[in-house]
Amino acid sequence: MQESVFAAIVRALDAGDDAALVTIIAARGSTPQRVGAKMLVFADGRTVGTIGGGCYESDAAGKARESLRTRQPRVATYDLTDDVAEETGLICGGRMEVFIEPLDAAPHLYVIGAGHVSQHLARLAGDVGFRVHVVDDRSAFANPERFPTAVDVTAEDIEHYLRTTPMPGTAFVVVVTRGHTHDLDALRALAGRSLRYLGMIGSRAKVKQVGDALLADGAPPEWVRAIHAPIGLRIGAITPEEIAVSIVAELIAVRRGATTDRAAVGQPMRWSTLGS
Repeated sequence: MQESVFAAIVRALDAGDDAALVTIIAARGSTPQRVGAKMLVFADGRTVGTIGGGCYESDAAGKARESLRTRQPRVATYDLTDDVAEETGLICGGRMEVFIEPLDAAPHLYVIGAGHVSQHLARLAGDVGFRVHVVDDRSAFANPERFPTAVDVTAEDIEHYLRTTPMPGTAFVVVVTRGHTHDLDALRALAGRSLRYLGMIGSRAKVKQVGDALLADGAPPEWVRAIHAPIGLRIGAITPEEIAVSIVAELIAVRRGATTDRAAVGQPMRWSTLGS
């Protein structure tokens, strides 16, 4: 059983999937599993392995999914001598503690656009643990020589790439193309897709124009509202290097589940058509 859990952990880390490991760290009395028993819980509710079954295992799985949301580990305690054991038909008793630990898989970051900001962004993001994919429709810009640390660099029509490339729900996407039209095409291709993070560079006027166009196309308002735009932390960034720092800082905050003062962060898109 443990082998299947370890194999699932390796697959999850390789794929960048959200998963949390639940491990029994203390057991007293007649518990269904021994110290060290493990269960892997995915964000969609799938599990691999067991810590003994019953409703306490279901409760631990729920707490694991919450830890994935907060990115915080925790310890949960279960008293198997109480009514829980009786109601679930368990014949065991005792007390058990489990440690719930979100796996820190290196997330996939898709950088859409291969300009100057993207060059610095890709390098910085790779340095802090993101697996970076770069795409642009210009081979003179999208090439391994300009992005030596990226997992892959693709020279292809941006909209086609985004419509045909599968991305995990844990993926981060940064839209930093060379112009308004390409940004809008990229977001149209991504409309409604579940992502951990989606951000777009640009002025507030550009953000409003792009957002209104997405809404007119029928993009879900809640999806549009969740876009980080203007992108990045407000640090007064001016140069491409500084802008890349501000973007990567925001990516780290989202990845780590940090509570950040929204007054200091690129606000989600908002327009009069969406209300306040």
